[in-house]
Amino acid sequence: MTSEEKETIYNLLKLSSCWVYGYKSPKFQGDTVAFDDDVIEFVEPAPAKTEQAADAPAMKEPFAQATEKAEGNTGAENAPQPKTAGEKKENGSGITLESISQRIAVCRNCVLANTRTNTVPGEGVEHPYVMVIGEGPGEDEDKSGRPFVGKAGQLLDKMLAAISLSRTTNCYIANIVKCRPPMNRTPMIDEASACSGYLQAQIHLLKPKFILAMGRTAVQNLLKTNTGINTLRGQWLEFQFGNEKIPLMATYHPSALLRDERLKAPAWQDLKKFREKLLAEKPDYAEVFYTQK
Repeated sequence: MTSEEKETIYNLLKLSSCWVYGYKSPKFQGDTVAFDDDVIEFVEPAPAKTEQAADAPAMKEPFAQATEKAEGNTGAENAPQPKTAGEKKENGSGITLESISQRIAVCRNCVLANTRTNTVPGEGVEHPYVMVIGEGPGEDEDKSGRPFVGKAGQLLDKMLAAISLSRTTNCYIANIVKCRPPMNRTPMIDEASACSGYLQAQIHLLKPKFILAMGRTAVQNLLKTNTGINTLRGQWLEFQFGNEKIPLMATYHPSALLRDERLKAPAWQDLKKFREKLLAEKPDYAEVFYTQK
């Protein structure tokens, strides 16, 4: 909520209270009250830069066997930490991913702040070709402050690796909400709205060429739609961002695959289609994945 909106509500309450008392309300004795904006300031994105194309290396095998050992240690928690993204100023705005993370850490815009252990702003490289967006932190993420590190996160890493993507080389991973909803419930509309400014600022700084939305909650919030994931998944959609349109594809959330292995096959079809467009737009996108592994 902006300071102007708060002041309007304050003045309305003050006037109503004065009408009730018939004179200046004892509850509103101060002449002026200073209000601050709740939502992080956001600068409209600049036009995306074009990138040079080259030949692509061979792709890895699909993640069809990933769910069989989901309970085991896949090494995701011991993986090397990616460099902190956004430590330099971008386009002169003064906003960095580090400053956004600091704002998130003290944010109390919604009730999720009352039950969180840690905020989970996001994780990845400074100039990702793909931004992966999920629903919200779970228990493991709440404890560690890192996105997608539990069983679903381990599976996500395998899904991304199957199409030569990784949070350590060419992706950035974030969520619709930055705090864990109690009992991992679906985030409420007001909770997602309270975090939307942070996510938009991250997208502005990262300037991803593509967005991969993981699950119903992510794609519905990004596209402002009530259409179900079964209808939206596997097709190319557009995320309207300022004057830009970022190509977006949705697929099933890794947690859904852990619950129902029948969803693995359609999810793999989605990822193959996603890979095809990556190759068409940037044939050498996977080069860094293989050279830095």
